[in-house]
Amino acid sequence: MIATGAAQRDAWQRRVLPPVEHVRPGVWSVPVPIPDSPLRYTLSYVFVDDPGVVVVDPGWDSAEGRAALEAGLHRAGARLADVTGIVATHVHPDHHGLSGWLRERSGAWIGMHPLEARALPARMWKDRDPAADRAWLRRHGVPDEDAGALAIDPERLSDLMGMPEPDRAVEDGDLLPLRRHELRAVWTPGHTPGHLCLHEATAGVLLTGDHLLPRISPNIGVHAATDGNPLGAYLASLEQTAKFAADEALPAHEYRFRGIDARAAELMRHHDERGREILAVIATLGPATAWDIATRLTWSRGWAALRDLMRRMALAETLAHLRQYATPEGDAPTRWHA
Repeated sequence: MIATGAAQRDAWQRRVLPPVEHVRPGVWSVPVPIPDSPLRYTLSYVFVDDPGVVVVDPGWDSAEGRAALEAGLHRAGARLADVTGIVATHVHPDHHGLSGWLRERSGAWIGMHPLEARALPARMWKDRDPAADRAWLRRHGVPDEDAGALAIDPERLSDLMGMPEPDRAVEDGDLLPLRRHELRAVWTPGHTPGHLCLHEATAGVLLTGDHLLPRISPNIGVHAATDGNPLGAYLASLEQTAKFAADEALPAHEYRFRGIDARAAELMRHHDERGREILAVIATLGPATAWDIATRLTWSRGWAALRDLMRRMALAETLAHLRQYATPEGDAPTRWHA
């Protein structure tokens, strides 16, 4: 893998916001800050078209984010009113958070994959009983004294509940309604059910969202009983993504790079190593809950440093690997064996 966004990589290393960049004719990279996050910013992409502008992943909704996006549009020779379309690679707030504000000021349509629309917080959590979520956590071995801190409380998600519904569906293989760019959707489930990458063959670029980043492995997690096998889906998506080896990756975080196939292979190895680590823990413990296994895995900052939501994400990631590499038995609580 070769970093191609030199200014972006330098900014990442210096922990500052990278510059707005003209990465291809009519394509601009606009960093939008994320408050109090180690990710620091989302790289939003602006496609200047005729007669309008399409924005991919507007970013986190904050006063600073709004100002950064508007300044980036201005640098690209556009105004908020010129935006005719908004595409969300997925509905996490650091990608989809500004979509509603931008639509209000421009009248633009919002597009996303249909499965991603189903994953909007207002659909997933609004009517979900917090007691049911705590029961799900206990089923996976979370002690009662921890379940309350890890449980999702819809009242705490009021800001996320306002993220807007889409106006149009963007399916795998669809061309976006642009005149100067042939931007085609590539469905890459795993990080979320309806995650999209966007490919422009003529320009030789693949917008990878969170699916493929140069340094970070995106969280692949199980958050409900209906989540299926997200890690299996992600590994299959990586195999598909590797076919774009000749293109430059334009990710949503960090910096641009080449070597999509090499990075995809590296991430597949990472998850295989994690699967082997989990099986080694099971070999030591015998059949065990996802929580017991998660507490014994290697985490970048150590398990003790993880708190509340971070522990839930670690549990979710452990469950995703267990569904791919192990077998469950029982449900009170569920224990996993090789």
